[in-house]
Amino acid sequence: MITVYGLPRSRSTRVLWALEECNQAYTFMPLNFAEGQQRTDHYLSLNPGAKVPTLVDGDLVLTESGAIVNYVANRYGDHLAPSTPADRAHYDRWCYFALTELEQPLWTMGKHRFALPAEQRVAAIMPTATWEHQKALNLFSQGLDDKPYILGDQFSGADILLGHTLMWGIAFKQPLEQANLQAYLDRIAQRPALQRAQAAEAAG
Repeated sequence: MITVYGLPRSRSTRVLWALEECNQAYTFMPLNFAEGQQRTDHYLSLNPGAKVPTLVDGDLVLTESGAIVNYVANRYGDHLAPSTPADRAHYDRWCYFALTELEQPLWTMGKHRFALPAEQRVAAIMPTATWEHQKALNLFSQGLDDKPYILGDQFSGADILLGHTLMWGIAFKQPLEQANLQAYLDRIAQRPALQRAQAAEAAG
């Protein structure tokens, strides 16, 4: 049985979403950060960074949401990741873009709003982070063009990372002015696997 340690409405949503797309059974173990459950000896033995998500699949313990989504795609869902070298390269490109360009400024906002100790937060960084995110949105919009998904007609693990990050941007009240990204987000949000993942988080 696969176990996912996580936190509702965090990067762990991506992992549950990928598992749901692959119709894989799993147990979701929510951690109460307010009670310090992420710093218990047991959890630190799985994830020394005291962060989420963490996936346990037999003897495999894996952290980092992008790596976990790709593991699930490779292990359980061939339809989520292309196999030819050129197609896989484009897939990897957009996975890395989601994590390093599109999400990075959002996480900068999050760290300087609530995640970092108060004395380490710098409010003046917010306009720069907003500018960076908007720049990344424009690049995403150009790459998507008029395709239904980032690689074309086939939904992939890259869309999980990109789509979830767009949802974060909306939650962070970032403008989404690109019409094709608005339509993409609407399309992504209607996927039954995402809705099942969100329900699993709520139930957990």
